[in-house]
Amino acid sequence: MEHVRAFLQEEDGVGVVEIILILVVLIGLVVIFKDQLTRLVNNIFKKINNQSNGI
Repeated sequence: MEHVRAFLQEEDGVGVVEIILILVVLIGLVVIFKDQLTRLVNNIFKKINNQSNGI
């Protein structure tokens, strides 16, 4: 019975669960804002190309 109590009181796995939840939220945000992020990155590369041609 004490092994069960010790197992339930152990909190070592909490860090892993938190990291997984953060990753799930980040992946969800990327999926939701995929179009906006793609447009932003494309615009940045276009500006870089245009300004590098001027050098």
